[in-house]
Amino acid sequence: MNLPDPAELFSALDTTWPAKSSRDVDGWLLREGAGGGKRVSATSPLRPDSDITLAEAEMRRRGQVPLFRLGAGDAVIDAQLAGQGYRILDPTLIYLAPVAKLARKPGPVSLFPLWPPLAIMRDIWATGGIGPARLAVMARAQGAKTGFVARIDDRAAGVGFCALHGDLAMLHAVEVLPLHRRKGVGALILRGAAHWAQSHGARWLALAVTETNTPARTLYSCIGMEVAARYHYREKTEHERENHRA
Repeated sequence: MNLPDPAELFSALDTTWPAKSSRDVDGWLLREGAGGGKRVSATSPLRPDSDITLAEAEMRRRGQVPLFRLGAGDAVIDAQLAGQGYRILDPTLIYLAPVAKLARKPGPVSLFPLWPPLAIMRDIWATGGIGPARLAVMARAQGAKTGFVARIDDRAAGVGFCALHGDLAMLHAVEVLPLHRRKGVGALILRGAAHWAQSHGARWLALAVTETNTPARTLYSCIGMEVAARYHYREKTEHERENHRA
């Protein structure tokens, strides 16, 4: 069973957590996120010789401070942006594992796949800053998808969202209420998502997490997932942003 390569993982990332719109302009993939966060709003190079000034001009034309998303294959552009005063934001890891390794059927009344999400699921997401704009991202995802609500101590304790891209499932927006952390809720959602994905024909489960999220990374490593790709953002420093506003 061949591992998905980084290009497949990034394709799944964009398909299962889609921008409102995206288009190829002069060697750049320009995304419009409609408030859904950096992942759906940043611009990515499609060629190593793409002209940075063109991307900057297009983003500024739309009223956006230039923001770029870069992977391991974008070293040339990454270095150029660094030289122009762009700072790194949110180094992020994509973890991956076969669903057969992770899948576990949830126990009775412990995890429910539901779409569209219930009000309690929206409330839990809101506690983690996942509001209407990010819920709109989930709604835009095409194909097989579901939300999850996990229960512990007879209460809704956590939520997540999973969508399929070919034989690869991506898990997003895992949020556990503070009162119920360190009780295995995250593992329950992850293993239940793998079980759901397996039942829909997926062979792999992947997710993205920032490097600084040590508790989540510890869980993913302990449960058998491995880092398969990396990316980060670059944005102008505050000084450069103030100069642009002036």
